[in-house]
Amino acid sequence: MQGDKGIATPLSVPYIQSPDMAVESDYRDWIALLKPRVMTLVVFTGVIGLLVAPGHLNPVLAFTAILCIAVAAGACGAINMWYDRDIDAIMRRTRDRPIPAGRIQPGPALGFGVTLAAGSVLVMGLVVNIPAALILALSVCFYVFVYTMWLKRRTPQNIVIGGAAGAFPAVIGWAAVTGSVDLIPLVLFGIVFIWTPPHFWSLALWANDDYRRAGVPMLPVVSGAKETRRQILLYTIVLVPLTMVPYLMGFSGLPYGITAGLLGLIFLERVYRVITDRQDEAGNSLTGDAPAKAAFKYSILYLFALFGALAIDRLIG
Repeated sequence: MQGDKGIATPLSVPYIQSPDMAVESDYRDWIALLKPRVMTLVVFTGVIGLLVAPGHLNPVLAFTAILCIAVAAGACGAINMWYDRDIDAIMRRTRDRPIPAGRIQPGPALGFGVTLAAGSVLVMGLVVNIPAALILALSVCFYVFVYTMWLKRRTPQNIVIGGAAGAFPAVIGWAAVTGSVDLIPLVLFGIVFIWTPPHFWSLALWANDDYRRAGVPMLPVVSGAKETRRQILLYTIVLVPLTMVPYLMGFSGLPYGITAGLLGLIFLERVYRVITDRQDEAGNSLTGDAPAKAAFKYSILYLFALFGALAIDRLIG
């Protein structure tokens, strides 16, 4: 069954798990439900938000705040895998995840995610402070209800709007220390928000066949590779000067400003390679060393290095 523009809709290939598929799970499958690689970046930005915030937080409370951010991120991953189990079973990149592979049943996976989400918000509110807990709850609800259940299967702008969910951790870390939200955490939020489209669309270019087969309306599927590359460039052009705002505001020093500028120039060079690449237009699957995949990998390193530089600059300054 084909949807508009010849794209297979996810629900046209329903998720069916026969008894023969059932295999015994172990602890690694439950960890995989938490999307630990995604969680790492979320936790890191949360730690940076906490470190650069003015004031001091007891180490035990700081650890609790970061743990709550990590658990909430993992809960979002588990609920996302529960909801997307039908399309995960279709895509090569995701079909070995615990639910489509039959190692974990959907019901327990959902219960696991909901329990972790509720627990993380409750502990954050009781142990750290209410503002941080409210922002944490907002981030979970945004990822689950706005991105996963509403946007992902309906619009090619899914990752643009949904990117807000991944931009909250730095704000949560700041609020854990200060009990409030200031302009600087909103700038950090904006950096991650604008970073998300070029980061994820680079992956989407590389995994275009998977998304088309699953019927997920990612930008390359709906608008084509050429428009996707153009959008990646536009967002990166906005992102690079935005990363200079903490320096221009006087919040950070020259070491951060230089580092942000150099990292941005390298990012633009990686994006230029994506722009000038035509392999994805030939109708072939991209190779492992394709510019799109290289840009995707660099974008992860970029955000780690950028936020790390901000924290080091603040600590030594």
